[in-house]
Amino acid sequence: MADYDISTVELEDDRYEVVQSLVRNKYAVRDSTGEVVLRGKQKLFKLKEQFPFVDADGNDAFTVKAGGVLDVAGNYAIVDAATGEEVVVLDEDYSLFAENWTVRDPDTGAALATITSKNKLLEVLRHFVGAAGLIPHKYEIADAEGDHVGSIDGKFSLKDAYTVTIDDASDVPKEAVVAAACVLDALEGS
Repeated sequence: MADYDISTVELEDDRYEVVQSLVRNKYAVRDSTGEVVLRGKQKLFKLKEQFPFVDADGNDAFTVKAGGVLDVAGNYAIVDAATGEEVVVLDEDYSLFAENWTVRDPDTGAALATITSKNKLLEVLRHFVGAAGLIPHKYEIADAEGDHVGSIDGKFSLKDAYTVTIDDASDVPKEAVVAAACVLDALEGS
């Protein structure tokens, strides 16, 4: 299996907290001890959406870059800041009624993991009833074989907040899943 790690980041926990700033699409990722391990923010007013992330010391870690101009449904490459190489691609499988993402190998396109809404009915309501957006999002993470390996669970909070849990035995790239939690939140406008 290829190596999907980001050279500048080492995420070893099985559980992370992702919290959005009140002001704009700016995120802090904390490990199980409460220490900040990553910070990321959506760059505004760019033709191609970008979400640069830095490590706890403020050093460039990776950037999530949209594949196309104003990509509504498409792909977002996670680019390692040290190597400039695409590590994985987050591919949105656009649907009016569900939020489905696939983490793919950037060269072969092979699926490494999927991130899907846990509650399809609630996702339908979100698109038609504004108040349904107040209910936190919940996603299931599955590996390439479709086996459950983790979750992204929204919390009731003034700020968008998520708990990302990835089973220890999983070979799903943790950095990609943590970045996906931030990108999902920003793009879904929750």
